[in-house]
Amino acid sequence: MDAIRKAGGEIYAITSEPQSLARNAQEDWATGIEHVGDPHQEIADGCNNRGWLSLFVYDLGTGLALDELSWTSHPKGYFQPGVLALSREGRVLYRWRSRPNRKNVGGAVARPTATHVWERVQAAREEPETAPDALHDDNAVLDSASVSWPVFVSLLIANGWFVTARPFGYRMGRGSPSNRIRNAMLRIPLFLAAWVAIFSFLPLWIAGLALAGWVAKIVPVVRMIHERFQNVGPDENPA
Repeated sequence: MDAIRKAGGEIYAITSEPQSLARNAQEDWATGIEHVGDPHQEIADGCNNRGWLSLFVYDLGTGLALDELSWTSHPKGYFQPGVLALSREGRVLYRWRSRPNRKNVGGAVARPTATHVWERVQAAREEPETAPDALHDDNAVLDSASVSWPVFVSLLIANGWFVTARPFGYRMGRGSPSNRIRNAMLRIPLFLAAWVAIFSFLPLWIAGLALAGWVAKIVPVVRMIHERFQNVGPDENPA
């Protein structure tokens, strides 16, 4: 951030969440940059109309219908992650967009590293002012590897105490997403140990009936997660 500001630039975090939630996250996370709520996607649409950056959008009308999301406000759905760097003259110095799929759990993980983006921006700034806009970065150095889809689904269910699925999105008073992911990971071996105890101390028919009941309860949840997380094909482009 210091290098960008010394060069006369500024950084903004733009989200499709309402401004109140964007401000809460800015204060909670102490990012040192301005968080801007864009629930009606006016900024995102402006970038698209200027040919700077178009993002994939997820319509919550057909999206993940988890009760944990009911407190958010996305009148036009939410846009997936992207990175855009502009010169004062409006030339695109860098651009990247997330292609949500199973490997990045619907766009939830895998972002370009700050070092990678800044290096590309610096290289673009050294080009002549008449240079064309930077192409989309399709080979960015990402901050995390792909995530196993079965593991992710298991964590969502563990976060719902194994009777439903709850996401790890930010919300005031609920702890950081990373802490809740860690807690969900700890619940999984305890859950498995509980089933071992059930089959060890209860008659086999009772334990089997309990397991069958849980499977019947959780299979529709797994199916719902699989169907409703955004999974964009390699040749698809934003609408």
